[in-house]
Amino acid sequence: MTIYADSSFIVSGYIQDAHSAEAVRRMALLPSIWITPLHRSELAHALHQYVFRRTLSQAEAQRYWDSFRRDCLEGIWISIGLPEKIWDASINLAQRYGPALGVRTLDSLHVACAMELRAQTFWTFDDRQARLAEAVGLDTNP
Repeated sequence: MTIYADSSFIVSGYIQDAHSAEAVRRMALLPSIWITPLHRSELAHALHQYVFRRTLSQAEAQRYWDSFRRDCLEGIWISIGLPEKIWDASINLAQRYGPALGVRTLDSLHVACAMELRAQTFWTFDDRQARLAEAVGLDTNP
C-alpha cells in the first residue's frame, strides 16, 4: 500500500497533540510513508511556531527535529523529491475544487503530491485536506 501523509500527520507523530495517539496507532502498522522537502519545511516551521508560542523550548524543538532526522535515516520515512508536475496539478485542484471546498495552497500541494506519486491512501488530520483527497479518489481511512 502506498501512503502519503500530510504535514499534520507528521507533526502529530512528534509533538503531543489531540491526534498523537492516532498517529502512533497508524505508525504501529509499520507503513511506508513518503517524506518530501515540503514535509521537512512544514515540520521545521511547526516546531518553531511552538517555540514562538512558548509551548516548546528551543532545545525541545531541536530534540524533535533530531528525532525526525534519525527516523528519516532509519527508513521510517521514505525520502522522495517533489514531483515536478505538482505545481500544475495544484492549480488544477484549486480551479476544480477551490470554490466548493475552500482549499488552501498547502491543501492542494499535498493532495497533488499524493496524486503525482500515485498514492493509494492519504493520511491527514486536516478536514479540508481530507475532503479534497476524497474528492480526487484517495482513500483517507487508516
